[in-house]
Amino acid sequence: MPTLFDPITVGDIPLANRIVMAPLTRNRSPRAVPRPITATYYAQRASAGLLITEATAISHQGQGYADVPGLYSEEQLAGWRRVTDAVHAAGGKIVVQLWHVGRISHTSLQPEGGAPVAPSAIRANAKTYLAGPDGGGFAPTSEPRALRLDELPGIVADYRRAARAAIDAGFDGVELHAANGYLIDQFLRSGSNHRDDAYGGPIENRARLLTEVLDAITAEIGAGRTGIRISPVTPANDASDPQPQPLFEYVARKLAGYGLAYVHVIEGATGGARDFRQGDTPFDYAALKAAYANAGGKGAWMVNNGYDQALAEAAVETGAADLVAFGKPFIANPDLVRRFRERAPLNTPDNTTFYGGTEKGYTDYPALA
Repeated sequence: MPTLFDPITVGDIPLANRIVMAPLTRNRSPRAVPRPITATYYAQRASAGLLITEATAISHQGQGYADVPGLYSEEQLAGWRRVTDAVHAAGGKIVVQLWHVGRISHTSLQPEGGAPVAPSAIRANAKTYLAGPDGGGFAPTSEPRALRLDELPGIVADYRRAARAAIDAGFDGVELHAANGYLIDQFLRSGSNHRDDAYGGPIENRARLLTEVLDAITAEIGAGRTGIRISPVTPANDASDPQPQPLFEYVARKLAGYGLAYVHVIEGATGGARDFRQGDTPFDYAALKAAYANAGGKGAWMVNNGYDQALAEAAVETGAADLVAFGKPFIANPDLVRRFRERAPLNTPDNTTFYGGTEKGYTDYPALA
């Protein structure tokens, strides 16, 4: 019977344990460049079996929040190289989460102050984080414009370039962010995708951009270094679809054919209720996993959202999951793996320091003596 502390190999990446640090936006990268303190932050948490970085923009157009990192300039890549070197020196493994926010952005963050892009010109009932002279704050997202058909190959190419840049910067792999109401998720869901072309309407059309991006990434760096994150029912960033079960079971069957390192599933509302539902019935996560396995999927199954140690141990021991990702507990507990192993008390995170700032609430949480 496997435990949280047993090693596992996911795709081409051997992991020391099954405890994963989830991606956590921290807004501490001015000009989209990871700073030396970012290397310290990740290296402190390198005892996790796998670190997944904060969401990282694949292009300037993909940016949606102030002071989040990118993967599209030499300065950004040099910053990430410091991070990967530090994590590897500490014995850890790290992948970068590839991000295009789509409509969850603001004109002040876009190239030449342009409108954010989306599958359809539907403004999200959501907010983004902007920096100002008196500090950061949240503001409504801007009205997006619909992407033209001739622009979509460029989006796919941006993902390919970012995946190659990630490997060149020393990452062990990448995670495609297809969750939480960002661009790929916007294409998947009928609430944000009202297109009447080859990328809209039936489920197979709405999933087309996702599969084209995966085709490009896996061809560039290999499926064994590629993971993906999905969130079947989350309402984050105004994401909605009245029939998530058939939509995401279709997605799971498509994912099965790629030989991915892992599939990362957010259960329920991101950062909220695990039993949140969209549609008329509760979402069946066991059926989702079965759809993936029955279609031949071999990648590790990672679960996320509201897990504590007991729930995580049960998920791994029963085979419901191969990996469990933790978010906020890792913010306040750089040595979370040790604390779980020794059943030690956890530090409490200070939510006033989650977004923006410097060392406080970032690299100054104490480890066990």
